[in-house]
Amino acid sequence: MTRTVTANIALTLDGRYHGPGGPADVAAIVPYATTEVARNHLARIHANATTAVLGRRNAEGFLGFWPTVAADDNADPRDRAYAKWLVDTDKVVFSTTLTEAPWERTRLANAPAAEVITELKADGEGEILVNTSPSAVTKDLLAADLIDRLYLLITPEIAGGGAHLFTDGLPGSQWQLTGRESGEHGEIAVVYDRRR
Repeated sequence: MTRTVTANIALTLDGRYHGPGGPADVAAIVPYATTEVARNHLARIHANATTAVLGRRNAEGFLGFWPTVAADDNADPRDRAYAKWLVDTDKVVFSTTLTEAPWERTRLANAPAAEVITELKADGEGEILVNTSPSAVTKDLLAADLIDRLYLLITPEIAGGGAHLFTDGLPGSQWQLTGRESGEHGEIAVVYDRRR
């Protein structure tokens, strides 16, 4: 039996994962990251995952933030549970520049994402979570039809510029809605399973 590959990302109404100012322009996403819906969504994404997959930029950013949440007794329990999971789980970080793993329990990968994920799927147990790494990993896996579940947090804003997750050239595919939750600010957390 092969492992399930899931991917998590927040998108604006116009399908962007960052604004026109580049990867650091997440003004249309950040205000919704700590809502009840977002935190419930965060609890779902790692519930069955035993491997986290990240691009280098996200791995370095997460390293500066999540370990402090794991150690914070006053943090929301859902945030803290996710942070502890991320620190303690096996991680694969895609990078062409790193020579040393940035975290414990981390393996560096400098190979095509589809190749590495195909190997991971065939070995071990539990889900493989591709965590908020659109340009380095998720787009390549969508192109190779290797993602089995999408966890999307849709924010009620139009960024008006920035990078899209779903770009021209992806192969056509069908997805089934298997979960949804909406919040008081207009954010929607959805779960789509690949229909094969």
